[in-house]
Amino acid sequence: MELNLEIVTTPLRPAATVVMLRDASAGLEVFLMKRHALSDVLGGAYVFPGGKVDAADAELDMAAHLDQPLPVLHAGLNEADISERTAGGLYVAALREAFEESGVLMAQGIASLGVDCSRAAALLREGHGFNTVLAQMGLRLQTRSLVPWSRWITPTAPSVMNKRFDTRFFVSAVPAGQLAVHDNHETTDSIWLSPRTALQQYWAGQIALAPPQIMSLAHLARHVSVDSVMAQARSRLPPLIQPEPFDMEEGRVICYPGDVRHSVRALAMPGPTRLYFHVGNKRFEPVGGFDSLFD
Repeated sequence: MELNLEIVTTPLRPAATVVMLRDASAGLEVFLMKRHALSDVLGGAYVFPGGKVDAADAELDMAAHLDQPLPVLHAGLNEADISERTAGGLYVAALREAFEESGVLMAQGIASLGVDCSRAAALLREGHGFNTVLAQMGLRLQTRSLVPWSRWITPTAPSVMNKRFDTRFFVSAVPAGQLAVHDNHETTDSIWLSPRTALQQYWAGQIALAPPQIMSLAHLARHVSVDSVMAQARSRLPPLIQPEPFDMEEGRVICYPGDVRHSVRALAMPGPTRLYFHVGNKRFEPVGGFDSLFD
């Protein structure tokens, strides 16, 4: 992973990400997918399913195809400056991206009608839009399956890419009976790992992770089950995380809320308050070493 040195002045791109969770014999696991090496956004890195919001996401007949009213979705995001329909579009984008990238479709009607997710996938491959697929199959998206977890806004000096995103992170349990797998197009590999194991593999150089994934996994490593994560997500509003980078002679440092160099002094999440780019390892690391991710 190379350090980006450009200042980016293009507008923020709205995006949505779903942190998919499951309970395994050894505890909580997270689903990660490897971005295609030629991707212009985090190529080769392991990420959570997600992507940009499409204009069509807010055009869905939400009364017919969402299981919760828009005011409820809007309140959950805690963003007074966006409309209720925009909020609904963010949920739709998250659920759409989760389906397109992992094959997991969180919708009422899948199990009760005996409908196989492969039929919906086939319709997408035939060129039908996501909204059309929902209408043809009579499905209602399960927004209750998603709980807002955090909101990340890329700074004007992005550290690992040359684009800026305004990304809402949601947490969700993978529905029983559904299999999450990479699409062999945008992503080339996928794996279920405990948050700590994912960070251990990152530390050992086996996988690449971007700073938002590092910090999110460090947060999730404090939980032992899906219920624990979902309970915390429901108990508070999603924090806004706007990383503030600065350069030193030794390299790039990214500060997070609660750091002495950050403009927001209150902590937004557990874990270290800064990461620095290790030139030799070409990756971001906490100042105190691996164990400081969990202090």
